Amino acid sequence: MKTIVVNRKARHDYQIVETIEAGIALLGNEVKSLREGRANLRDSYAVVENGEVILRGLHISAYSHATYDKPDPLRDRKLLLNKMEIKRLLGKTREKGLTLIALKMYFNERGKAKVELALAKGKRQYDKRQDIAERDAKREVERAMKRRR
Repeated sequence: MKTIVVNRKARHDYQIVETIEAGIALLGNEVKSLREGRANLRDSYAVVENGEVILRGLHISAYSHATYDKPDPLRDRKLLLNKMEIKRLLGKTREKGLTLIALKMYFNERGKAKVELALAKGKRQYDKRQDIAERDAKREVERAMKRRR
């Protein structure tokens, strides 16, 4: 599995409830650009519309050696899920406060581009501060244990 891009800010801003792997419908130039690692997931999210899951806000830069047919870098892209998964996601996203965000993009062992989606709930500011404090405390304990040895 070759990771293309990771949305590191997502785990800071959201509490992850569940993760789902989905395929993504891409054009040829976009796949080549992804192989160069030219993508950004920072503000990407998914919505369920007309029985399809659409990924919005994913930025895939134009392929460097393309001469024509350069698609819009911010166009909406269809995610490939089966009907039962889409219905389940639709039900979950209608719950209060849950949203679909993209965590990472990667190529699986068969060379197919995949997106890891997460059902997430937004964190409040005090939750973020609490997570940072816990991480700092854990780091201090590790340092103390290391000095003790």
